[in-house]
Amino acid sequence: MSTTSTPLEQKKSTNAPTVSSLIPMTIVAGLFFILGFATWLNGSLMPYLKQILQLTPFQASLILFSFYIAVTFTALPSAWIIRKVGYKNGMALGMGIMMIAGLLFIPAAKTQIFVLFLFAQLVMGTGQTLLQTAVNPYVVKIGPEESAAARVSIMGILNKCAGVVAPIVFSALILDSFKDRVGTELSAVQIDEMANSLVMPYLGMAIFIGLLALFVKKSPLPELENNIDEQSEPTGNSSGQIKQTLAHPNLALGVMALFFYVAVEVIAGDTIGTFALSLGVESYGIMTSFTMGCMVLGYTLGIITIPRFISQQRALMVSATLGMMLTVLIVLTDTSSYVLANAILVPMGFTPLPDTLLLIAILGLANAIVWPAVWPLALSGLGSLTSTGSALLIMGIAGGAFGPLFWGLLSAGVGQQMGYAVMLPCYAFILFYAVKGCKMRSW
Repeated sequence: MSTTSTPLEQKKSTNAPTVSSLIPMTIVAGLFFILGFATWLNGSLMPYLKQILQLTPFQASLILFSFYIAVTFTALPSAWIIRKVGYKNGMALGMGIMMIAGLLFIPAAKTQIFVLFLFAQLVMGTGQTLLQTAVNPYVVKIGPEESAAARVSIMGILNKCAGVVAPIVFSALILDSFKDRVGTELSAVQIDEMANSLVMPYLGMAIFIGLLALFVKKSPLPELENNIDEQSEPTGNSSGQIKQTLAHPNLALGVMALFFYVAVEVIAGDTIGTFALSLGVESYGIMTSFTMGCMVLGYTLGIITIPRFISQQRALMVSATLGMMLTVLIVLTDTSSYVLANAILVPMGFTPLPDTLLLIAILGLANAIVWPAVWPLALSGLGSLTSTGSALLIMGIAGGAFGPLFWGLLSAGVGQQMGYAVMLPCYAFILFYAVKGCKMRSW
């Protein structure tokens, strides 16, 4: 799930006070890392729970669904809470909810009741949404508007770097002790051992996040003026504003493009471990790190090349085309092939992996710049409807809930490898948006 701020929030920073400070920026950077860590931890948790609870691919996809669906129905309430309590208190409250979610994993692990894990994920997603609602505009408002883009890029890279670290930490603390059980039928005692191994790490994470929430509450973070646009308040004609906004094809199609983008981003980042488990890869818990590493590379290339060497629209076209090509290769490549691994991983000292896994990881490179490219194209020409358009674009994050769900449904019928074919129409729509949809100004 992307955690970069929106163009609307950048626009609002014009009247914000200048409060540039090393300490506040360091604290905010830490929060972005925490957001990324908790988000991309799902890539390791999903296959681990699949192994313990003996889940089908569809049931495993519900682990991601319950996390990302929280954005759909808690985004607007989170904005209301921020207006009432302020940015800093909103950050602390969001982390407080995340702490509760971490504690909920303890009874879930002890009882091994799947519904409890889903509820813990739902609470974690709710806390994440509130924290994002507070911290994203904060990083824009905390400094000069002219340097906001640089700050946003740095925070985005931090978020994805956390996605590299989280699976490695998960594997070191939990998975490495049970590598020999991959591909074997687990006994009741072994299942209990693996489930109980989640208790201490999640307890530690809950305590850490709780202490961090107290630190933020008492920290020198300046409270910024909460000048939310009046249009964001619920009004009698809000439905009229939405209707006017959706009358702009570039915005309406942009919402769909972001929905499909987040769908493929989460599929590439969070299902790769589950697929690796099905192939008998012992290190399945760190597979998300490969995808996130490619995303960091994509972010860096985007910062260097856009718009100096390539326009946002053309970069979006390249990303969508690359995504379609990789998807076809993922579906068709023999899972016993190690050609790419021998050419790329082995010379770097890594353990060889099936080419299909590497191709999924490289999707991170294709996905990296879609989010920042779609936003300006979708909001172009909206004028006073920009805030409403931004709210609708945020709703596109719901794709992170439904993308893996469709992958799980398709996997149940034709196998996990063929399940990745669900990404093909997603990239095709993003390509359509890059070529034509973003230029449309009337239906």
